[in-house]
Amino acid sequence: MRRMKNLLVLVLVFTFIITMGSGFSIVEAQSQNVKISYNGPPNAEENAVHQYASNLKRYLETRTGGEITVSLYSDSQLGDEDERMELVENGTLELNIASFAGISPIMPEIFASNIPFMYDNFEAAHIFFDESDFWSDIKDLFAKRSDAMLMEAVEEGGFLAFTNSKREIREPEDFDGLKFRAMDESQVALYEAFGASGTPIPWSEVYTALETGVADGQMNPPMYINIGSLYEVQDYMTTANVQYSMQFLVVNEEWFNSLSDEHKEAFEKAAYDANVVNRVEVETMVKERTQKIIDEGVEVYNPTSEEMELFRDKGQTAYNQWLEEKIDNSWIEKAVEDAKWANEESERRN
Repeated sequence: MRRMKNLLVLVLVFTFIITMGSGFSIVEAQSQNVKISYNGPPNAEENAVHQYASNLKRYLETRTGGEITVSLYSDSQLGDEDERMELVENGTLELNIASFAGISPIMPEIFASNIPFMYDNFEAAHIFFDESDFWSDIKDLFAKRSDAMLMEAVEEGGFLAFTNSKREIREPEDFDGLKFRAMDESQVALYEAFGASGTPIPWSEVYTALETGVADGQMNPPMYINIGSLYEVQDYMTTANVQYSMQFLVVNEEWFNSLSDEHKEAFEKAAYDANVVNRVEVETMVKERTQKIIDEGVEVYNPTSEEMELFRDKGQTAYNQWLEEKIDNSWIEKAVEDAKWANEESERRN
């Protein structure tokens, strides 16, 4: 763990060096204050989204010499997903970190980036969300449909894993007859493809639903399993790399366009660098967070490559059929093609 923390310190130092060399002087100046809102507690160890917001604040304030300051609003203090998106569009809120539940009502095409079992590893996901044509095009589409801008896909907790209280899940057939909590209707489609049922349940009610048997299982990255103490009401976990866990930095367009060129550059660099640091921290913590779940008594299973193919074949087919009813198929094809390229590029770079 000491080695991992040292790595994070090196990243922070490196980022600070870049900051100091970027030409922005550290001087006292009259500042404008902007607000950023997001889900989860104000605890960097537990909530990677809070860590991202905190680093974005630090980098932006440093690079603008205090001319822009940032106030953090954790735990959805400024409203739920829909309310916060409305605030950022009308300019009451400058910055918001939204989940798929916040983005998809405006742009359901974002679901194409979340096709299950699409990324082979973290690096492939990074390449997809930093360099792909899909990500560039989806940001353009979002800007056309809203008064806000999509800036970063913020890594928040590792890949999603399945948990349940009934039995070990090694392949899709093991889902048969189980009841699962779903975050949204896309997850319902995935569970139904495996022979289970899915019911959308808000995060605030997940623990109680699992405790009372309203749901047998759910899927989340290890970070959220620990945040919610779900290990207390779940006995089995399957690390199937279901989906890349992320949220999205959304910025009020009018506010961004009002910035000077220097401040625009400072903001874009701060937003990206904060995400780079998040990736390092999240990925170094996955094993530790999984070990905590094991230590709490949960049996953890890692599927074989053959079992992963079964999950991929059934899961992607069902998910894409569901998605084709909502968006133009060209977006699905573009996402799949770019993810394949990202996977190949990741392998080539290594």
